[in-house]
Amino acid sequence: MKRELLLKTEPALKKSRESWFSKIGRLFNRYRVEEELWEGLEELLILADVGVATTEKLIQNVRKRAREERLSQGSEIRLALKKEMVQMLTVNSDRGVSRTGERRVILVVGVNGSGKTTSIAKLAYSFKKEGKPVILAAADTFRAAAIDQLKLWGKRAGAEVIAYKPGGDPGAVVFDTLQAAQSRHVPIVIVDTAGRLHTKFNLMEELKKIKRVVSRWQDVFEEEVLLVMDATTGQNGLAQARYFTEAIGVSGIFLAKLDGTAKGGIVLAICDQLKIPITYIGTGERLEDIALFAPETFVEAIFT
Repeated sequence: MKRELLLKTEPALKKSRESWFSKIGRLFNRYRVEEELWEGLEELLILADVGVATTEKLIQNVRKRAREERLSQGSEIRLALKKEMVQMLTVNSDRGVSRTGERRVILVVGVNGSGKTTSIAKLAYSFKKEGKPVILAAADTFRAAAIDQLKLWGKRAGAEVIAYKPGGDPGAVVFDTLQAAQSRHVPIVIVDTAGRLHTKFNLMEELKKIKRVVSRWQDVFEEEVLLVMDATTGQNGLAQARYFTEAIGVSGIFLAKLDGTAKGGIVLAICDQLKIPITYIGTGERLEDIALFAPETFVEAIFT
């Protein structure tokens, strides 16, 4: 399993590895560690989109470990850095997404353009490969294009899509989808939601209404809220994530388009600043280009 994850994760991190993290790795190709190493490390981590606050915390933790364990060689400090990264990426949250639930409804949220619809298709495809039928709910009723796009991707992924005409009630779509899943014994429901309305307030209120509909079925379906974030937006994505988290709570993050950025350090910023586990990463454009996120695998792949 670990080998399979590494084979999927490594290609997605090619740009990040070849730009900033290869330079970080080379910083430690020295016998003795001096102050200039820490300065160079800080600069490269910030350039890799780790963010100032998270970079400072990471370096402080590594320096503390170096003092306590009396590390002085470059190779020892690099290993300490990798261990601290893994620890930072290991977010312990009781809201975390689990793939063990027999019957589950996954409410997928995120701004338009983040890769939400394709990420839903990838999720559906991965569940289908596990032998778990999936029904998709087209609850972004505010855009006709969103409904059509979900139908197209649902067909590609082999998942049924329940949809109304544009302008319909999103809550009603979700209710009917859950009812259909219960009666047909379909274990997985994935709900697409709007990513933009006239104001953020309207959007969040609409999402809260949908979440209330889902919560009425908690005796039947285990409920999850999955936020799709576009890795290429970097630090700007953190502000978006906070809006969704404060409004409806987020169980986990699907980090899409990771293969499209050279700044994979955003992964560290997400886990440190938001304290929400990254559960999936998008590793390419195909339906099968999805991987479970594993901290050890990520760190190993980014320094390979």
